[in-house]
Parts: sequence; structure tokens; C-alpha cells
Amino acid sequence: MTEYYFNLETRQVEEGRVSEAMHRMGPYPTREAAEHAMEHARERNAEWEDADRRWNEDEEDDRHRWGNR
Repeated sequence: MTEYYFNLETRQVEEGRVSEAMHRMGPYPTREAAEHAMEHARERNAEWEDADRRWNEDEEDDRHRWGNR
């Protein structure tokens, strides 16, 4: 099965492991999925940042509720 990678240096999709691992994202099942690698990464990062914000707010609420420990 063919795997596709997004090269972070060239901003191009590669078929197979062409470039060094440190310069690529993937593997992706299709060329189209690899083409959208940066978009998906931005979406995931935003989701993680939102989850972190909620986590920190919950901890802050607990400190106020139970006092600083």
C-alpha cells in the first residue's frame, strides 16, 4: 500500500519515505490527506490548546473551591 508524506521543508507531498523523518509528516493514506497535513495539524493544535485552557480553568476553580494546597 502506498503511503504519502508531507515534506515540511518543500511543502510538497511525497510518495513513500523520500525525505528524512524529521522533515516529514505522515504517513497519510492518500495524496489528498497529505496535502491537508498542515491544516489538520492547525486544527488539532487548536483543539489541544482549548482542552489545556479548560483543564487549567478547572484546576483554578478547584483551588478557589478547596483553597490553595
